[in-house]
Amino acid sequence: MSFEWKGVMPAITTCFDDSLEIDHEFTARHVNWLVDNGSTGIVTNGSLGEGATLSVDEKVALWKTCVEAVGDRVPVIASIASLSTREGVDLAKRAEEAGCKGLMVLPPYVHKGDNREMLAHVSTIVAATGLSSMLYNNPIAYGVDFSAEEIFELADKHENLHAVKESSGDVRRISAIRELDKDRLAVFVGLDDAIVEGIAAGAVGWVAGLVNALPKESVRLFETALNRENCDNLYHWFLPLLRLDVVPKFVQLIKLVQQEVGMGNTNVRPPRLELTAVEREDAMRIISKALGQKANA
Repeated sequence: MSFEWKGVMPAITTCFDDSLEIDHEFTARHVNWLVDNGSTGIVTNGSLGEGATLSVDEKVALWKTCVEAVGDRVPVIASIASLSTREGVDLAKRAEEAGCKGLMVLPPYVHKGDNREMLAHVSTIVAATGLSSMLYNNPIAYGVDFSAEEIFELADKHENLHAVKESSGDVRRISAIRELDKDRLAVFVGLDDAIVEGIAAGAVGWVAGLVNALPKESVRLFETALNRENCDNLYHWFLPLLRLDVVPKFVQLIKLVQQEVGMGNTNVRPPRLELTAVEREDAMRIISKALGQKANA
Protein backbone atom coordinates (compact mmCIF):
# COMPACT_ATOMS: atom_id res chain seq x y z
CA MET A 1 0.00 0.00 0.00
CA SER A 2 1.52 3.29 -1.09
CA PHE A 3 -0.27 5.37 1.55
CA GLU A 4 -2.17 4.89 4.77
CA TRP A 5 -5.95 5.08 4.77
CA LYS A 6 -6.72 7.31 7.74
CA GLY A 7 -7.84 10.79 8.71
CA VAL A 8 -10.23 13.19 7.01
CA MET A 9 -10.50 12.74 3.25
CA PRO A 10 -12.89 15.22 1.63
CA ALA A 11 -15.29 13.94 -0.99
CA ILE A 12 -14.85 17.13 -2.96
CA THR A 13 -17.64 18.96 -4.69
CA THR A 14 -17.05 19.74 -8.36
CA CYS A 15 -17.04 23.48 -8.91
CA PHE A 16 -18.73 24.66 -12.10
CA ASP A 17 -18.46 28.10 -13.63
CA ASP A 18 -21.51 29.99 -14.86
CA SER A 19 -21.43 27.95 -18.09
CA LEU A 20 -21.50 24.78 -15.97
CA GLU A 21 -18.03 23.77 -17.08
CA ILE A 22 -15.52 22.55 -14.48
CA ASP A 23 -13.61 25.42 -12.91
CA HIS A 24 -10.15 23.87 -12.80
CA GLU A 25 -8.45 26.97 -11.44
CA PHE A 26 -10.77 27.03 -8.43
CA THR A 27 -10.48 23.27 -8.00
CA ALA A 28 -6.69 23.49 -7.66
CA ARG A 29 -7.03 26.25 -5.08
CA HIS A 30 -9.76 24.39 -3.20
CA VAL A 31 -7.92 21.08 -2.84
CA ASN A 32 -4.75 22.83 -1.68
CA TRP A 33 -6.79 24.71 0.92
CA LEU A 34 -8.25 21.43 2.15
CA VAL A 35 -4.80 19.85 2.44
CA ASP A 36 -3.36 22.94 4.10
CA ASN A 37 -6.03 22.53 6.79
CA GLY A 38 -5.22 18.91 7.57
CA SER A 39 -6.99 16.71 5.01
CA THR A 40 -5.17 13.44 4.37
CA GLY A 41 -6.50 12.69 0.88
CA ILE A 42 -8.77 14.03 -1.85
CA VAL A 43 -11.70 11.90 -3.03
CA THR A 44 -12.95 13.00 -6.44
CA ASN A 45 -16.10 12.78 -8.58
CA GLY A 46 -18.26 10.81 -6.19
CA SER A 47 -21.94 11.49 -5.64
CA LEU A 48 -21.15 14.75 -3.85
CA GLY A 49 -18.88 15.59 -6.79
CA GLU A 50 -21.79 15.08 -9.20
CA GLY A 51 -19.80 12.33 -10.89
CA ALA A 52 -22.83 11.04 -12.79
CA THR A 53 -22.96 14.33 -14.73
CA LEU A 54 -19.28 14.21 -15.76
CA SER A 55 -18.04 12.67 -18.98
CA VAL A 56 -15.09 10.29 -18.89
CA ASP A 57 -12.83 12.97 -20.33
CA GLU A 58 -14.01 15.45 -17.71
CA LYS A 59 -13.26 12.97 -14.94
CA VAL A 60 -9.76 12.41 -16.27
CA ALA A 61 -9.17 16.16 -16.54
CA LEU A 62 -10.40 16.63 -12.97
CA TRP A 63 -8.09 13.90 -11.69
CA LYS A 64 -5.13 15.50 -13.43
CA THR A 65 -5.94 18.91 -11.97
CA CYS A 66 -6.13 17.51 -8.44
CA VAL A 67 -2.96 15.43 -8.82
CA GLU A 68 -1.00 18.37 -10.18
CA ALA A 69 -2.34 20.66 -7.46
CA VAL A 70 -1.53 18.53 -4.40
CA GLY A 71 1.56 16.81 -5.74
CA ASP A 72 2.89 14.18 -3.36
CA ARG A 73 1.39 15.74 -0.24
CA VAL A 74 -1.70 13.52 -0.16
CA PRO A 75 -3.20 10.85 -2.41
CA VAL A 76 -5.93 11.64 -4.91
CA ILE A 77 -8.65 8.98 -4.80
CA ALA A 78 -10.79 8.39 -7.88
CA SER A 79 -14.40 7.35 -7.37
CA ILE A 80 -15.28 4.59 -9.81
CA ALA A 81 -19.04 4.61 -10.30
CA SER A 82 -20.13 3.19 -13.62
CA LEU A 83 -23.13 1.66 -15.31
CA SER A 84 -21.09 -1.23 -16.68
CA THR A 85 -18.20 -3.27 -15.39
CA ARG A 86 -16.28 -2.66 -18.61
CA GLU A 87 -16.56 1.10 -18.17
CA GLY A 88 -15.52 0.78 -14.51
CA VAL A 89 -12.37 -1.09 -15.50
CA ASP A 90 -11.55 1.54 -18.12
CA LEU A 91 -12.09 4.35 -15.60
CA ALA A 92 -9.85 2.64 -13.05
CA LYS A 93 -7.04 2.32 -15.57
CA ARG A 94 -7.40 5.92 -16.70
CA ALA A 95 -7.36 7.09 -13.08
CA GLU A 96 -4.06 5.29 -12.57
CA GLU A 97 -2.66 6.88 -15.75
CA ALA A 98 -3.77 10.30 -14.49
CA GLY A 99 -1.71 9.87 -11.33
CA CYS A 100 -4.39 8.87 -8.81
CA LYS A 101 -3.03 6.80 -5.92
CA GLY A 102 -6.24 5.06 -4.92
CA LEU A 103 -9.74 4.09 -5.96
CA MET A 104 -13.10 4.22 -4.22
CA VAL A 105 -15.19 1.55 -5.92
CA LEU A 106 -18.98 1.69 -5.98
CA PRO A 107 -21.58 -0.82 -7.12
CA PRO A 108 -23.34 0.03 -10.41
CA TYR A 109 -25.87 2.73 -9.60
CA VAL A 110 -28.65 1.69 -12.00
CA HIS A 111 -28.63 -2.10 -12.08
CA LYS A 112 -29.31 -3.40 -8.59
CA GLY A 113 -28.50 -7.06 -9.00
CA ASP A 114 -28.02 -9.72 -6.40
CA ASN A 115 -24.88 -9.75 -4.31
CA ARG A 116 -23.18 -12.31 -6.55
CA GLU A 117 -23.39 -9.84 -9.41
CA MET A 118 -22.43 -6.86 -7.29
CA LEU A 119 -19.43 -8.63 -5.78
CA ALA A 120 -18.28 -9.68 -9.25
CA HIS A 121 -18.60 -6.08 -10.48
CA VAL A 122 -16.52 -4.46 -7.73
CA SER A 123 -14.06 -7.37 -7.70
CA THR A 124 -13.30 -6.94 -11.40
CA ILE A 125 -12.70 -3.21 -10.97
CA VAL A 126 -10.45 -3.65 -7.92
CA ALA A 127 -8.42 -6.23 -9.88
CA ALA A 128 -8.03 -3.94 -12.90
CA THR A 129 -5.11 -2.02 -11.33
CA GLY A 130 -2.72 -2.37 -8.44
CA LEU A 131 -4.00 0.84 -6.86
CA SER A 132 -4.95 0.77 -3.21
CA SER A 133 -8.72 0.52 -3.12
CA MET A 134 -11.67 1.35 -0.88
CA LEU A 135 -15.06 -0.34 -1.17
CA TYR A 136 -17.99 2.03 -0.81
CA ASN A 137 -20.91 0.42 1.00
CA ASN A 138 -24.00 2.64 0.85
CA PRO A 139 -27.20 0.56 0.82
CA ILE A 140 -29.31 3.67 1.47
CA ALA A 141 -28.28 5.33 -1.79
CA TYR A 142 -27.35 2.41 -4.02
CA GLY A 143 -29.67 -0.37 -2.91
CA VAL A 144 -26.77 -2.80 -2.46
CA ASP A 145 -25.64 -3.91 0.96
CA PHE A 146 -22.30 -5.66 1.42
CA SER A 147 -22.11 -7.59 4.69
CA ALA A 148 -18.94 -7.66 6.76
CA GLU A 149 -18.38 -11.25 5.63
CA GLU A 150 -18.71 -10.32 1.96
CA ILE A 151 -16.34 -7.41 2.38
CA PHE A 152 -13.72 -9.72 3.85
CA GLU A 153 -14.34 -12.20 1.05
CA LEU A 154 -13.26 -9.43 -1.31
CA ALA A 155 -10.32 -8.46 0.90
CA ASP A 156 -9.06 -12.05 0.96
CA LYS A 157 -9.24 -12.14 -2.83
CA HIS A 158 -7.58 -8.78 -3.48
CA GLU A 159 -4.42 -7.70 -1.69
CA ASN A 160 -5.01 -4.12 -2.82
CA LEU A 161 -8.38 -3.75 -1.08
CA HIS A 162 -7.40 -1.83 2.01
CA ALA A 163 -10.41 0.16 3.18
CA VAL A 164 -14.18 0.42 3.30
CA LYS A 165 -16.36 3.52 3.39
CA GLU A 166 -19.28 2.49 5.58
CA SER A 167 -22.44 4.50 4.93
CA SER A 168 -25.21 2.18 6.07
CA GLY A 169 -26.02 4.53 8.94
CA ASP A 170 -25.60 1.67 11.41
CA VAL A 171 -22.45 2.00 13.49
CA ARG A 172 -22.76 -1.68 14.40
CA ARG A 173 -21.45 -2.39 10.89
CA ILE A 174 -18.16 -0.81 11.85
CA SER A 175 -17.94 -3.07 14.87
CA ALA A 176 -18.82 -6.10 12.74
CA ILE A 177 -16.06 -5.36 10.23
CA ARG A 178 -13.49 -4.80 12.94
CA GLU A 179 -14.60 -7.93 14.78
CA LEU A 180 -13.56 -10.08 11.82
CA ASP A 181 -10.08 -8.54 11.67
CA LYS A 182 -9.51 -5.16 13.22
CA ASP A 183 -6.20 -4.61 11.41
CA ARG A 184 -7.05 -5.87 7.91
CA LEU A 185 -9.25 -3.04 6.65
CA ALA A 186 -9.36 0.64 7.47
CA VAL A 187 -12.98 1.60 8.17
CA PHE A 188 -14.10 5.09 7.20
CA VAL A 189 -17.30 6.82 8.22
CA GLY A 190 -19.25 7.95 5.16
CA LEU A 191 -22.06 9.93 6.77
CA ASP A 192 -21.14 13.27 8.29
CA ASP A 193 -23.61 13.13 11.16
CA ALA A 194 -22.30 9.74 12.34
CA ILE A 195 -18.63 10.67 12.66
CA VAL A 196 -18.28 10.76 16.46
CA GLU A 197 -20.28 7.55 16.92
CA GLY A 198 -18.35 5.89 14.10
CA ILE A 199 -14.99 6.70 15.63
CA ALA A 200 -16.19 5.36 18.98
CA ALA A 201 -17.00 2.09 17.18
CA GLY A 202 -13.49 1.90 15.73
CA ALA A 203 -13.41 3.90 12.50
CA VAL A 204 -10.04 5.41 11.62
CA GLY A 205 -11.11 7.73 8.82
CA TRP A 206 -13.84 9.97 7.48
CA VAL A 207 -14.83 10.55 3.86
CA ALA A 208 -16.43 13.87 4.63
CA GLY A 209 -18.77 16.38 2.99
CA LEU A 210 -18.98 19.57 5.06
CA VAL A 211 -15.20 19.60 5.13
CA ASN A 212 -15.45 21.24 1.70
CA ALA A 213 -16.47 24.42 3.50
CA LEU A 214 -15.11 23.88 7.01
CA PRO A 215 -11.90 21.83 6.84
CA LYS A 216 -10.26 23.15 9.99
CA GLU A 217 -13.35 22.41 12.09
CA SER A 218 -13.81 18.99 10.48
CA VAL A 219 -10.26 17.92 11.20
CA ARG A 220 -10.49 19.23 14.75
CA LEU A 221 -13.70 17.28 15.37
CA PHE A 222 -12.19 14.11 13.92
CA GLU A 223 -8.96 14.34 15.91
CA THR A 224 -10.72 15.24 19.14
CA ALA A 225 -13.05 12.26 18.82
CA LEU A 226 -10.20 9.95 17.79
CA ASN A 227 -8.16 10.96 20.83
CA ARG A 228 -11.16 10.31 23.07
CA GLU A 229 -11.21 13.92 24.17
CA ASN A 230 -14.39 15.79 25.02
CA CYS A 231 -15.86 17.08 21.77
CA ASP A 232 -19.42 17.68 22.98
CA ASN A 233 -19.42 21.44 22.41
CA LEU A 234 -17.83 21.19 18.97
CA TYR A 235 -20.13 18.36 17.89
CA HIS A 236 -23.20 20.16 19.21
CA TRP A 237 -22.26 23.23 17.16
CA PHE A 238 -21.36 21.26 14.03
CA LEU A 239 -24.19 18.72 13.99
CA PRO A 240 -26.90 20.88 12.32
CA LEU A 241 -24.47 21.49 9.45
CA LEU A 242 -23.33 17.86 9.30
CA ARG A 243 -26.95 16.80 8.87
CA LEU A 244 -27.05 18.71 5.58
CA ASP A 245 -24.88 15.89 4.20
CA VAL A 246 -27.55 13.22 4.62
CA VAL A 247 -30.58 14.67 2.82
CA PRO A 248 -31.49 14.39 -0.88
CA LYS A 249 -30.23 17.87 -1.79
CA PHE A 250 -26.93 17.48 0.03
CA VAL A 251 -24.94 18.67 -3.00
CA GLN A 252 -26.81 21.96 -3.25
CA LEU A 253 -26.68 22.48 0.51
CA ILE A 254 -22.98 21.83 0.92
CA LYS A 255 -22.22 24.10 -2.02
CA LEU A 256 -24.33 26.78 -0.33
CA VAL A 257 -22.22 26.49 2.82
CA GLN A 258 -19.11 26.77 0.67
CA GLN A 259 -20.44 29.94 -0.90
CA GLU A 260 -21.23 31.40 2.52
CA VAL A 261 -17.65 30.88 3.70
CA GLY A 262 -16.24 32.29 0.47
CA MET A 263 -14.94 29.03 -0.98
CA GLY A 264 -17.12 28.11 -3.95
CA ASN A 265 -20.48 28.77 -5.55
CA THR A 266 -23.87 27.08 -5.76
CA ASN A 267 -23.77 26.08 -9.45
CA VAL A 268 -24.98 22.53 -10.05
CA ARG A 269 -25.51 20.53 -13.22
CA PRO A 270 -28.95 19.25 -14.18
CA PRO A 271 -30.83 17.18 -13.36
CA ARG A 272 -29.99 18.94 -10.11
CA LEU A 273 -31.35 22.46 -9.87
CA GLU A 274 -30.42 25.19 -7.44
CA LEU A 275 -32.46 25.44 -4.26
CA THR A 276 -35.83 27.15 -4.36
CA ALA A 277 -36.23 30.40 -2.43
CA VAL A 278 -37.99 28.57 0.40
CA GLU A 279 -35.40 25.80 0.54
CA ARG A 280 -32.58 28.32 0.54
CA GLU A 281 -34.21 30.37 3.27
CA ASP A 282 -34.66 27.29 5.47
CA ALA A 283 -31.05 26.24 4.90
CA MET A 284 -29.70 29.73 5.55
CA ARG A 285 -31.30 29.80 8.98
CA ILE A 286 -29.21 26.78 9.92
CA ILE A 287 -26.06 27.97 8.17
CA SER A 288 -26.17 31.55 9.42
CA LYS A 289 -26.76 30.48 13.01
CA ALA A 290 -23.88 28.00 12.92
CA LEU A 291 -21.41 30.34 11.22
CA GLY A 292 -22.37 33.10 13.62
CA GLN A 293 -21.52 30.86 16.56
CA LYS A 294 -18.34 29.40 15.04
CA ALA A 295 -15.95 31.46 17.14
CA ASN A 296 -17.41 29.87 20.28
CA ALA A 297 -17.38 26.29 19.01
